[in-house]
Amino acid sequence: MTDTGIHRPLAAPAAVPGPGSPEDLAHRLIPDWELKPDGLDAVRALPSFASKLRACEQVLGLRYDRAPHAVQDALTLRRVRQLVNTVLLNPLWRSRLAGAGVTGAPADWEDWQRIPLSDKELQRDFFMGERAGMVIPLSEGGFEIVASGGTSSGLPLETVYPLTELRDTYELAGRFMGEHQLARYLTGDAPKWLCTTLADYQMWSSGTMVGGVLQQVPGVNYIGAGPVTAPVLEHMFGYPGPKALMGITAGIAILSELGAAMGQEARESFRVAMYGSGVLSRRKRAELLAVYPNVVVLSYFAATQAETIGLQLRSESPVLAAVPGLHLIEIVDQRGRWVGEGEEGELVVTRLHGHEAPLLRLKLGDRMVRRPRLDGPELRTQQFEFAGRTGEVLHLNDSQYSAAAAYRAVCRQLLLAGGPDLAELAHDVQFVNHRESRSLVLLASVDDVPGLSHLVEAVLGPHTVHRVFLDALPQALSLFNHGEANPASIEKSGYGFRIQLVARASAEIERTAVGKVPLVRDRG
Repeated sequence: MTDTGIHRPLAAPAAVPGPGSPEDLAHRLIPDWELKPDGLDAVRALPSFASKLRACEQVLGLRYDRAPHAVQDALTLRRVRQLVNTVLLNPLWRSRLAGAGVTGAPADWEDWQRIPLSDKELQRDFFMGERAGMVIPLSEGGFEIVASGGTSSGLPLETVYPLTELRDTYELAGRFMGEHQLARYLTGDAPKWLCTTLADYQMWSSGTMVGGVLQQVPGVNYIGAGPVTAPVLEHMFGYPGPKALMGITAGIAILSELGAAMGQEARESFRVAMYGSGVLSRRKRAELLAVYPNVVVLSYFAATQAETIGLQLRSESPVLAAVPGLHLIEIVDQRGRWVGEGEEGELVVTRLHGHEAPLLRLKLGDRMVRRPRLDGPELRTQQFEFAGRTGEVLHLNDSQYSAAAAYRAVCRQLLLAGGPDLAELAHDVQFVNHRESRSLVLLASVDDVPGLSHLVEAVLGPHTVHRVFLDALPQALSLFNHGEANPASIEKSGYGFRIQLVARASAEIERTAVGKVPLVRDRG
């Protein structure tokens, strides 16, 4: 796919002044009289941040996603300074920031990291009910309410976005997706298709926000399908031309079943399967490839507060790329400070677009590993790698282990012990931690329950399985806690360990109302 109008034409570089230093350019793009609005009328009159990105492109003679990192950093810092000045017009935000000793805009990134992190409880307090955290009142109109199903908490969560903000962010993310993620796969002269099976009802963020992005990918035809049956999927895939489909992880995993009886030409036209936040197992990937021989599987990482946080650009690398100019993405430690490259931390997002209802430094409940920036001529952006949900932690007495890392380590140790390859064979997995009785059970749904259970229980035996966990769990400690536990200390914890294999549809694996399988479930 060549450049098909994904980006606006740029003015000739010779026709505009030189950029000067990155800081000078950022100051020119967001001048002082815009940096600190003095009231609500001034906020209403602020130019959009998208217009600043376009102006930056004109000055540089480059698309923004190719701009030097120093330029991107300077403009982003200038923008978050403007955001802080804007929220300080709201008494609720003013009180919150003052409680952390913040009374003005940050002078630099070090200063920015002193701004307290927000969580979903604060999001609920500020943007539900009276919605008192908005700078511009809801009564003025022009907003959209977006909801989350509350997968983690069980409670619904809403927030508010100006329609103008969503328009700009959808266009920015859609252009990036078409240029950097889909272009190499959706090729040829036939019509190109981008479908989504997300969202039973459109108030959900997955239905509105992700769907809004997908509709803005240039050069493709969009289908907002919602949940599909095998006949509906076959009908859609029967359209001439290459297909890409985005859905939740479980929705992508089931496509191998839905397409089993589909015609060969339709199956071969499926080129890109994009799954939502989380991890798609090797077993599921292999099943998809067996049915759809030309498909590649990529991650589309999103959340209620950020419709496109990170996109996996290459199937051979799990690293996610941010969309330059869309959000400020931070990977932070427990104090809200940035972690170093290669270190794991909490994912924190601040939307950069929209003036009417900003939300600063929101923790999304995900763990990420910070990776080196991408710094090529075609794309310069931030990169990170999904490490698991924040709540997916195994608590064994006073020690905490990453459940995702623990599962990977158990798979490795089980293979070394002569056991089955759960990474290849398991459909869904879930740790059940019985804290009171000190028992940790790994549930795994597989096809051959009797045969694999015999291998685990009779051939390996309880002692070997116990040893597998003792050797695996120390590998799941965080970077700074590697010396905290070893097999001997875990043995002294009094915990017992077991692997239980169950059928694919087993009710023993707990699922959320939307069909997701939490990796960890704690019991009393």
